[in-house]
Amino acid sequence: MTPVTIDDIRAAAARIAPIAQKTPIWRSRSFDERCGREVVFKCENLQKGGAFKIRGASNFLLSIPEADRPKGVVGFSSGNHAQAVAIAARVLGMPATLVMPDDAPKSKLEATRANGARVVVYDRFKDSRERIGQEIAAETGATLVPPFDHRWIIAGAGTCALELMEQAPGLDALVVCLGGGGLLSGSAIAAMAVNPGVRVFGVEPEVADDYAQSLQKGERIEIASPPTIADGLRTTKPGEITFAVIRELVDAVLLVSEEEIRETTKFVISRTKLLVEPSGAVGAAAVLYGKLPPELKKVGVILSGGNVDFETLAAL
Repeated sequence: MTPVTIDDIRAAAARIAPIAQKTPIWRSRSFDERCGREVVFKCENLQKGGAFKIRGASNFLLSIPEADRPKGVVGFSSGNHAQAVAIAARVLGMPATLVMPDDAPKSKLEATRANGARVVVYDRFKDSRERIGQEIAAETGATLVPPFDHRWIIAGAGTCALELMEQAPGLDALVVCLGGGGLLSGSAIAAMAVNPGVRVFGVEPEVADDYAQSLQKGERIEIASPPTIADGLRTTKPGEITFAVIRELVDAVLLVSEEEIRETTKFVISRTKLLVEPSGAVGAAAVLYGKLPPELKKVGVILSGGNVDFETLAAL
């Protein structure tokens, strides 16, 4: 029994409608020809805040009792969750503090500040963002908003796949990038409730394979901070709730190399004209480079975000 149900996800979809957008789907003939499949992209790079994260963040903030809202919220993130919390807090008139790594993309740092949030930077190789966030919450009375391992976050994230399954019925498979697991776990619950026959796959960078290792060992393991270009997927340990859902519902976790991520990001941007960040292109990389079973012909891929520095694009 999963901690989040399809009813929770449907309720979240109604709750977040004033803040989050319903994003379009997109097709690319050149991508289909290259991978030999019919691929439907769910364009969360066009979401408010440039990533799917606004779904979970807004569902979380809207679920906080009104009496607690004046004390504000505090979150920790490499960027997209931080922006999402800042946007949702601004809309609801709540103060927000975000703990972000000092090497986060400048575009993500600037966008978070531009939405009125206070940003506290830390060294991801020396400090614990969880500890810093918990200390700020204890000092201020603010509500801590985790980036992925909470049922409100998972339910909000699951609204993305719920939309996709309605927009593109009859998918054989759904492919989702995998960092903390909020998007993948919510997507698996939503997709399989709508279409029990769909197969769901998570995708990680080879150098950020905490889920792949954990699933192999049957328990959550922790890795060192991974040096991947997919900055949104640099989690070091699966969440407790998300790991349980993914172990139960997800078909497999696939791995892609840094070169495959780079080449896919370039391919998607140049051929589809969709601006996608490396983290957002990881699922597409698994499809483009033949990681899926060959019998799966109609595939949905979530392009999870499009927040990328121009310097990173130039380096690609």
